Amino acid sequence: MIAATIRATLTAADEALAIGFLAEGNGSEAERLRARVADGGADVLWDDPRLLAMLLESRALGQPSAALLVYVALRRALLDVGVDRRDLADYGAAMVLAFGREGRAYRISDRDENEYAYVVDLIEETARADGERQFRVLAHLGNFALWLTGIFPDYIAARRTRKGGPGLAYYEAAGRSGFQRAAEHRLAGAYGLAAVLGEAGERFTELRVALNRFSDRMLFPHSHSPERLLRQVADEFRTAH
Repeated sequence: MIAATIRATLTAADEALAIGFLAEGNGSEAERLRARVADGGADVLWDDPRLLAMLLESRALGQPSAALLVYVALRRALLDVGVDRRDLADYGAAMVLAFGREGRAYRISDRDENEYAYVVDLIEETARADGERQFRVLAHLGNFALWLTGIFPDYIAARRTRKGGPGLAYYEAAGRSGFQRAAEHRLAGAYGLAAVLGEAGERFTELRVALNRFSDRMLFPHSHSPERLLRQVADEFRTAH
């Protein structure tokens, strides 16, 4: 199961890296930051608006960690669209890192032998499954739709233009439904996922836009198309209102 676990995996080395960047060589500032972390936790570092640019500018081998970079980037993108929810940034980062592994996005779990390449196949599977299998399929439907719309919106736009495929609205509706139905499932509470799945369903569009900004900036920065520009303008208008 995808869960909001990325923040918990961030290490003392991640904290030291962030403090080093934010202190910019000032020993007194570094001590002040360490005291703030000791008093209120490491979120004071991850939430600093300067940190993302500093991480992106890092040229040190192996730094920053993937978990740190993806979480901080998504947290900042969500804040930029008006969503101050660390659990959503955490959950979204966990999904990106999990689905980035070969083939994982197409399987309901790491051990599932079946692959689902289309949202419609997952929707049909939700009707066939029951019990824990149904819960996992519903959550995966939300995750898969978020992965497609969040990381590959240009692919969806290109398919719609060339082959008449469904647009973002179709995937958003499917993903929102998957998350909301998963949140209402009796097993959501047992897994401690009811709140974050419900919030992901309610905030699906904002989460999708935040992931689009992450993808546009960090994964496909040199891709340009009229469809991307129109999407970006529409999302700016939507999040501003």
